Amino acid sequence: MSRIAVLCGTGMINLAKIAASKKDSTIVEVKTNSKWGEVPLKIVQNPNGKIFFIDRHHSDENSRTPPHMIEHRSNVFAASSCNPNLIISINSVGSLIREFPPGKIGIIEDIIDLTQMPWTFHDTNASHSDRTSHFNSKYNEICENILNKIQGIKLKGLIIAQCVGPQYESPAEIDALEKLGTDVVGMTLGPESRLISETKFPHIALACSSNWAAGRSPEGREININHNQINQTAEIMTENILESIFYLQKNI
Repeated sequence: MSRIAVLCGTGMINLAKIAASKKDSTIVEVKTNSKWGEVPLKIVQNPNGKIFFIDRHHSDENSRTPPHMIEHRSNVFAASSCNPNLIISINSVGSLIREFPPGKIGIIEDIIDLTQMPWTFHDTNASHSDRTSHFNSKYNEICENILNKIQGIKLKGLIIAQCVGPQYESPAEIDALEKLGTDVVGMTLGPESRLISETKFPHIALACSSNWAAGRSPEGREININHNQINQTAEIMTENILESIFYLQKNI
């Protein structure tokens, strides 16, 4: 029986509920505690195992925790506490490349994270985790197969740049990031990937293209980014994301 932990955010707030609506599935809600805070978990069980959904933007209030205020250690600790076979990060991203328009799902191969905030579980005794191949090639290949079937194309090998937010980037910043080799931009995967590298668990990251990065819209460089539209675009990809997760369940 497989165990998969899923960290998700923008546009994916109903991912667990939709997963639980599938045939022969049940759902329960629990909370995990750590010195970094409490995290709600939604556990969906089906004949192939359990999927643990964590909303990285969870909040006790009627609001969403902004990306720069997320306590990533509590989220990754919660994911690790599930003893998963695999941790999946689902990230809504802005695309810099024409091959990856809004509405498509791709596979992240590497990350450029030059932000200044350090993230580690080891503040008192130095620990240096290796990040040479921090996204699992075996599970990436499995995802390639299902995404090729779903979309007719497999968008792999994407390089994501970690940006701080909560504002979107400027066109000049996007131009500079492109020169560094960036394909997509996001606000949360950097800390998650760093912390997961300190665990023993395999990790992959799926990029949901929810908008063109600043200055990259085919309609013109001056086209603004609308967050409501981003949420709507991300929601459209929910079913394909779930199909990918269920496919991984069967092939772990």
